[in-house]
Amino acid sequence: MEIEKDNMGEKRAYKPRKPGGGRKKRKPEFDAGKNLKEQMESAVALYDSEMSLQAIADELGLNPIKVRKLLITAGVYESDVAEKVQDAFEKYRETQDYKTALLSTAAALDLSKASITSYLPYKKGVYFPGTEKEKISVGAERQRRYRAMKRWRADPTEENFWSVVVAYAGVNFKTYSGLPFSYEVRKGKNGEYTKELWIDRRKNSKRLAWSSVLLALGNRKEKVVDRTKALGNIRGVTYIFGMFYRFGLIDVPDEVQEKMKHPKQKTGKEGKSGRL
Repeated sequence: MEIEKDNMGEKRAYKPRKPGGGRKKRKPEFDAGKNLKEQMESAVALYDSEMSLQAIADELGLNPIKVRKLLITAGVYESDVAEKVQDAFEKYRETQDYKTALLSTAAALDLSKASITSYLPYKKGVYFPGTEKEKISVGAERQRRYRAMKRWRADPTEENFWSVVVAYAGVNFKTYSGLPFSYEVRKGKNGEYTKELWIDRRKNSKRLAWSSVLLALGNRKEKVVDRTKALGNIRGVTYIFGMFYRFGLIDVPDEVQEKMKHPKQKTGKEGKSGRL
């Protein structure tokens, strides 16, 4: 047994410290990650009810900037400034570390570092170790679809429209008659997309050529399209019709909307950037 001296110089037996010893936490029940997760879910619920940032902040006892950051992390907040900040930051992050990318973004947009940080999501794993990843990833996917569609509307090139199609891969669609389907895009041996869509209708997968999608895109004449063949006598037009409706490129008669709308989608309230 080891021997050590006390303050009076007398020897006493050394007692090893028990595992888990040391100063106890003042609030052992407090979990920062769980707390922020709950704040984010509450903020999203209030935001979905069309409350303003200030109103949400007042309701939750937070400041509006933190509310905005929570909503950005959830992927449900969209604005021109937020989009510019995130696009620039992501570009710099390809070649720079996190802190350097922050400074580069601030300099490029003539904003303070604090402002840039406020428009970026909380880092995953730091603030939300126990967060349901599905909830955040779904929000992020919605935001990507929104931004892809916005880019194409601003610059309607084939390349930008392909980005829209890629962004919507895996999303649930419905045909004119209300049958559900989705599609996937695949990569070839070179790692590049093959520019064809694979329609998934439960048991079977059908190939849809990219050229057919472009042909239908060019055949749009009226905003309200009352039948699939109005987009052309094209193979797979049934699925293209459903895609274009969800993209927000066409509208349909009221009686068809009821068959084609998706859960949580309010008929007639879709924005210019598609039915996300």
